[in-house]
Amino acid sequence: MPLSFAHFLAEAVKNPALAVTFLLCLAVLLVNGWTDAPNAIAGAVVTGALPFRRAVLLAAVCNFLGVLCVTSVYASVAETVYSIALFGGGPRAALTALCAAMSAIVLWAGLAWRFGIPTSESHALVSGLSGAAVALEGSLSCIRWGCWAKVLAGLVLSAAAGFWAGSRTEHALFHVKWKSSTFLAAQIPGAAGAAFLHGAQDGQKFLGVFLLGTALAQGRGDEQTFPIPLWLMVLCALFMALGTLMGGRRIIDKVGREMVTLGPREGLAADLGSVLCLLAATALGLPVSTTHTRTAALLGVGRGAGTAVDWRVAGQVALAWVLTFPGCMAIGYWMSRLYLALLLP
Repeated sequence: MPLSFAHFLAEAVKNPALAVTFLLCLAVLLVNGWTDAPNAIAGAVVTGALPFRRAVLLAAVCNFLGVLCVTSVYASVAETVYSIALFGGGPRAALTALCAAMSAIVLWAGLAWRFGIPTSESHALVSGLSGAAVALEGSLSCIRWGCWAKVLAGLVLSAAAGFWAGSRTEHALFHVKWKSSTFLAAQIPGAAGAAFLHGAQDGQKFLGVFLLGTALAQGRGDEQTFPIPLWLMVLCALFMALGTLMGGRRIIDKVGREMVTLGPREGLAADLGSVLCLLAATALGLPVSTTHTRTAALLGVGRGAGTAVDWRVAGQVALAWVLTFPGCMAIGYWMSRLYLALLLP
């Protein structure tokens, strides 16, 4: 049976570590909507298809619908995140390590936003969880490498397929003789689709963490499939939407103005290319990064259209992607060691 809200509150009252984990998950969802979701609307804002505030509102609504609609019928991505690592040592120790992982993600995402780098909270999540679990268990044997294989497959898919799809859609639209105003109007549903699939992907990942925390509080952690309660989907969607409403101009400027030059046709091509990739990944249950998919699609469009691409900026973004895995794993590991030393006798 799905976990009821009343049952969850009862568990949180009995176990303060679960309550802290719950609040940290909400904080990460807020940060995700703030720093990750703006990628979906970068093209529409830069080309003038939508003013910034309207675009942010559109992204917030579509993020909400993506979490709510897709997760209710297909929770494979959430299940992958739920199973990424084993947390042993008893409920209190396991939840303490999980709190450390969430703290690491908030820290990493905050630093990335400060420098305007669109990093992936998805990869920060799996890395932070793995690092915290290793600190708790004392060895790498706690990591479920089959789930990590899905994550790495998603990384390759999101970057390679996003670049290819962006280039191909740009090539296809090059032969479409629409007015600029028509391309701009078509970007609005394109941006909406990208935001919807961002919610479907990233919302599921943090739903998995919520349910993992509840299971650990009850001394469980080995379930592979589970029903996701409606109240939890609504809560996750609302916090992600709230984060998006907080803005994200730094990310939009970095990927949509500094990295590549976009016109109305190029903006629509990037939207369509990334939507196709995210739709395929969600259907396959692969926890891909929406940031990587969107950014790669923008680069593919720029390359296909022959417009100016600042490969120096692209290199900075790619370096941040690479550093996310060891960086968040290390932060999760050491924060877990710190929390366990301070909070457990």
